[in-house]
Amino acid sequence: EINFSLKNFYNYEIIIIDDCSIDDTFKIVSKLTNKKLRLYKNNINRGQSFSIWRGIEKSSNEIIITIDGDGQNDPIDIIKLVKLYNTNKYGLVGGLRLKRKDNIIKRISSLFANYIRNLVLKDNCRDTGCSLKIFSKTIFMKMPYFDGIHRFLPALFKAYGCATTFIPVNHRYRKFGTSNYGTFDRAIRGIRDLIKVYFLIRKLKNY
Repeated sequence: EINFSLKNFYNYEIIIIDDCSIDDTFKIVSKLTNKKLRLYKNNINRGQSFSIWRGIEKSSNEIIITIDGDGQNDPIDIIKLVKLYNTNKYGLVGGLRLKRKDNIIKRISSLFANYIRNLVLKDNCRDTGCSLKIFSKTIFMKMPYFDGIHRFLPALFKAYGCATTFIPVNHRYRKFGTSNYGTFDRAIRGIRDLIKVYFLIRKLKNY
């Protein structure tokens, strides 16, 4: 159940990226008649980073809000993020899932990954994996794209001179779909991307 309304937002668009899902997402969403809704389907499964990048690239607005399609993020928290972002103090505002409704292995691995990443990159983010974020399209599109970029947005926005902050958001049990991330595979990719981002940030600071 989603207790959220967009009636108080006059200038918005909803962009859905179907990353070759097998749950008839494209077919179901195609039947909706909301004129604010735009739907795109990847020709092959490209992953979360590419889908986020494509949705942002297709957006006609400067302010971007990202949210997963698995129902665990609560859309009502968008209002809190928008209010804080509209103070014009931050280039990125992210959510913190302080009471995660995931299994113990995922929570422990996430805590460890966040600790290591923060130790290396000093992004001051306890939960970079929370997809609920609001930020500037202009700044995001300046970043060199790579698979895994969505996990490093707080560090990259800081590297581009933007202040960032994070606030607690609701988190719900997963009711739809299953995660395609394996703990070991994600750890290997995370280490690879951490090294890449570390040297990218050093390069940006030199400029």
